[in-house]
Amino acid sequence: MHKPIKTQLILLITTLTMEMNIMSFLSLFIFLIFSIVTVSCDTPLSPSYYDQGCPEALPTIKRVVEEAIANERRMGASLLRLHFHDCFVNGCDASILLDQTSTIDSEKNAAANLNSARGFEVIDKIKFEVDKVCHRPVVSCADILTVAARDSVVALGGPSWDVKLGRRDSTTASQAAADANIPSPFMDLPALIKNFENQGLDEEDLVVLSGAHTLGSAQCRTFRARIYTQTNIDPAFAHHLQTICPQVGGDMKLAPLDPTPNSFDNRYFTNLMSKKGLLRSDQALFTGGETNEIVEEYNENQNKFSMDFIKSMIKMGNIKPLTGEKGQIRKDCKKVN
Repeated sequence: MHKPIKTQLILLITTLTMEMNIMSFLSLFIFLIFSIVTVSCDTPLSPSYYDQGCPEALPTIKRVVEEAIANERRMGASLLRLHFHDCFVNGCDASILLDQTSTIDSEKNAAANLNSARGFEVIDKIKFEVDKVCHRPVVSCADILTVAARDSVVALGGPSWDVKLGRRDSTTASQAAADANIPSPFMDLPALIKNFENQGLDEEDLVVLSGAHTLGSAQCRTFRARIYTQTNIDPAFAHHLQTICPQVGGDMKLAPLDPTPNSFDNRYFTNLMSKKGLLRSDQALFTGGETNEIVEEYNENQNKFSMDFIKSMIKMGNIKPLTGEKGQIRKDCKKVN
């Protein structure tokens, strides 16, 4: 082979190799850039999310929750319920906290929340105190709801767990979605199972999260039909409730959801096995259907109920959170920035 031709071939091979290396480098660079963008836009939730930015956030939430429950024991159940009703409507994004405006279709006006959901002033107090110790609005209202639910359970004798954090707040709300997605106290078992399945929750989640009714009370309007028309109810229990809840009027009168409404225990499940579930949706869990065995298990083993409650609360808290650049950190939980 002539020397000039050999030299040209070497130069050509060298050039091609360099171009391929450059292309490989560019491909890798572009891949890394897209990976970084993807991570930043979809940041995973983490219990340590505020450890560096505001380490005093969680102790502050705990303090305000404990003060509110010390002032009124029922408030613990109310704060826990706010978190449930938030997560079941387009995810855990604090949409339930937004007031009605010309552009906000407030979930506070949904059938399950109107003249029923409460504790909003406690959330506002927590937000004020947290922003003060953090020196700026760094903790989302969605995370405040989630942590306040956990702290309420603990304050009333229930288990504790590490709450995954990093949710951001929605800029919209939907009364229609709340009416469609929040479980009704009038649902039967198939409807309840379907409702929870729509949120990515299974039958065990349904039973264990319904066990949150170990805390709190319900309004007469939610159980009137059960105590006057249903047959799968203990007669003495129904008669007692009829003294509280008349057939006409008294819609807002309260009855406890289990015999110890201010203590986290497994008495709720004992009630179901005795046909003393307050709501139709409560007793539906123990009527010979596929959830009977789960109810029996939690009635016999409070520790298992507590451990499974933790798992299901974490699972529910992961329903469609806004993370990364999605949503916002509201300055006022009642309105968008």
